[in-house]
Amino acid sequence: MIYKSHQTLPAWTYTSDAFLELEKRHLFLNNWQLICHSSNIPNAGDYFTFNFFNERLVAIRNENDEINVFHNVCSHRATKLLEDDGNCGKRIRCPYHAWSYDLFGNLKSVPYEEQFKNFDKEDHNLKPVQMEIFLGFIFAKINPSSAPSVADQFNPYLEELSLYKLEDIKPLGRVTMRPRDVNWKQVADNYVDALHIPVAHPGLSGLVGNSYGIELSEDGGFIHKMWGDLNKTRKKNLSNDLYKKLLPESKHLPKNKQMHWSYYRLWPNLAFDIYPDQMDFMQFIPINSRKTLIREIPYALPDERREMKAARYLNWRINREVNAEDTELINFVQEGMETSAYSSGPLAESEICLIDSAEKIRNSIPVSCLEVEPDADEIVKINEELLENKDKKVKNIFDKKKT
Repeated sequence: MIYKSHQTLPAWTYTSDAFLELEKRHLFLNNWQLICHSSNIPNAGDYFTFNFFNERLVAIRNENDEINVFHNVCSHRATKLLEDDGNCGKRIRCPYHAWSYDLFGNLKSVPYEEQFKNFDKEDHNLKPVQMEIFLGFIFAKINPSSAPSVADQFNPYLEELSLYKLEDIKPLGRVTMRPRDVNWKQVADNYVDALHIPVAHPGLSGLVGNSYGIELSEDGGFIHKMWGDLNKTRKKNLSNDLYKKLLPESKHLPKNKQMHWSYYRLWPNLAFDIYPDQMDFMQFIPINSRKTLIREIPYALPDERREMKAARYLNWRINREVNAEDTELINFVQEGMETSAYSSGPLAESEICLIDSAEKIRNSIPVSCLEVEPDADEIVKINEELLENKDKKVKNIFDKKKT
């Protein structure tokens, strides 16, 4: 059976570890991943690590005030060089055999160097990773690909994003990891699902009223955007009312953004939540087909006003309730996809972001067009053939493989 237009991906793509391996190859490692904001590493020697699947990366600032991203792997015996975040001084020193690198990634010191034959330190520098700094955020792309730059993907929204002075924000805390016992797509799908807001989120729905909207960016949907206007509140709620009452004016924002919440999802697994008082990113990190870590950290412009501190607390309180509601929902959906009752479902024409997400995955991983799950040891071969024969009927190829 072949999928129909405006239909979800089949349930098996949310439970298959073999399919996640295809997503790893065709989605995640070929697209931009966020490491941190430049304000997380303000001084020479400051570093911030990021682990993604079996890749280890580190962003580090050198003495020239430049930021680079390297593979966080010693060239000698593959030891992890740096942990978490911090400052390494003027040298990156391997904890195993004390090989050391300068902040530019150059190998500088090798104990017992005379014992290595035909050895040239320049051949063993840290391996750089393709990177981009966008509005202060440090992105890396592990595998070369044709994916547009982060700036190009956000191009339709650069003017409105510039209002928030994101280059100048500072971290409000440390990175946290929230585990969820669901496939990463459950988290990502839920993020851009607008139809559930009035049903499942009474607090958020009461805050934004009927103003909640969604759209695809004009460039082909690299960005999924959602928003709500707090001036359209329709229900009384203590946290909501206090937030609106205490939130002070942000002089850098125009009037129409003073009570405006907006959300941007960068394909495939990053979300920016931008508010008048602060912002945060959420990154959906797959662990396996049934477990995801939500990696997040809040940022804000420096502001010591008591009203602003109170508004930020209330923002956190409102969104904590929303997150709890969403956690229960995505668990229900994951459980349903494990049953024999569900294979796939229809999508309404208004569910443009969900439709776009499913189509992006089908185009990148055409085996996801199949309603019936292929054998795990055949899934790579089937997908490769489909990629090479996109003009053929998916069903014909699938039937050929089964006979």
